[in-house]
Amino acid sequence: MESRAPGAPLPPAAHLHPAAHSGEPAGWSALRLLPLRAWLALLGVLLAALASAAIAERLAEAPPTRAAVIFLAFLAVGLLIALSRLLAADAVRREGLRAASERHARDLESLIESRTRELSALSTHLQELSEKEKSELARNLHDELGGLLTAAKMDLSWLQSRVPDAALQDRLTQLGAVLDEAMDLKRRVVEDLRPSLLDHFGLPTALRAYVESACAKAGLRADLTLPDDGAPMPKEIAIALFRIVQEGVTNIIRHANARCITLRCDLERDACRFTLNDDGRGFDAADPKFRWSHGLMGMRQRVRAFGGQFVIESAPGSGTTLRVGIPRG
Repeated sequence: MESRAPGAPLPPAAHLHPAAHSGEPAGWSALRLLPLRAWLALLGVLLAALASAAIAERLAEAPPTRAAVIFLAFLAVGLLIALSRLLAADAVRREGLRAASERHARDLESLIESRTRELSALSTHLQELSEKEKSELARNLHDELGGLLTAAKMDLSWLQSRVPDAALQDRLTQLGAVLDEAMDLKRRVVEDLRPSLLDHFGLPTALRAYVESACAKAGLRADLTLPDDGAPMPKEIAIALFRIVQEGVTNIIRHANARCITLRCDLERDACRFTLNDDGRGFDAADPKFRWSHGLMGMRQRVRAFGGQFVIESAPGSGTTLRVGIPRG
């Protein structure tokens, strides 16, 4: 079979049927393409022509009249044959167009699948690159900026122990408070970029700390069911699950107008599964405006990158439930 690129133009329709490969017009074999109703119509015309010829021959008395009747009968049969050939040629043309349409549809589907895979791979690469950049930035902030702030704090303590002036002591105390705020801000930025609990204590501890902290700030009740510990998992899967929960909790706080957030997590031997739901106002999950939102698309892509399952269920006034399962392999 001849191969060609998905974007190449389609061949002419005549090339898609065996009767056209020889370069000859459609033959009698093309009659098999005629539908049943066409066969019945042709048979009816043939029987009518033969019956008319027989009746006319029986009624005719003169030989010239009989010859004319026979001539008309043969003419009718010839027209019937010509009509059959025309119908067969039209059937060949329709079959060629149908085959061309099916081939074009297959090529278009193949092209869409190829582009979808490329976009999925690009999205996964961008997410991995973003996480890598966040991790490097968090490390630099922790090591370099943290070192500078610690040195400034030590120098400030040295000055406070050697400056007797009360006014200067007050200013140095204010400066110490500013440095403490800067160090706290640095810590929060580093935790947002790359949660240290995730690297040191695992996914359950990081999820518990984040959800409890976020719910406390937003005034929500948190109902958590998390394992005390789980088998080690790849860092890529752990950070993906943490980011999905982080995005889900953020959406609940911003849009759901909920009172309680429930998180269930099960770290099985072969898969990681969790369910996140709320008692908020919900939304129409079938609405394209929500289905194609950037947040949901990002979470869905993270799950697809690991061959997992992503299910979101919601209805107006019924809250929202998010279910995610990712293989641990």
